[in-house]
Amino acid sequence: MFLDFLLPKRPSVKRHLLKTISWRIIGTIDTIIISWVVTGEFHTGLKVGGVEVITKMVLYFIHERIWFKLDVGLPHRDKAKSTEEKNNE
Repeated sequence: MFLDFLLPKRPSVKRHLLKTISWRIIGTIDTIIISWVVTGEFHTGLKVGGVEVITKMVLYFIHERIWFKLDVGLPHRDKAKSTEEKNNE
């Protein structure tokens, strides 16, 4: 991915923020279209999309940061943690 060349290899807050914004653009366009189709009013779609873009961006960023702190499914972190625990014994 193009962003991988610009950002450091270790995931950072900047990377999470860029992922949050890019995903929200896609999600908001989808919400606007769905709202427009359901209501038949383009302006209603824009209003729903406008509110949704802020709330979901904040929720996604929090979600991403929580997952970043978890070791689930990251074998390299599991190994590092096991090594630290053995060294502390």
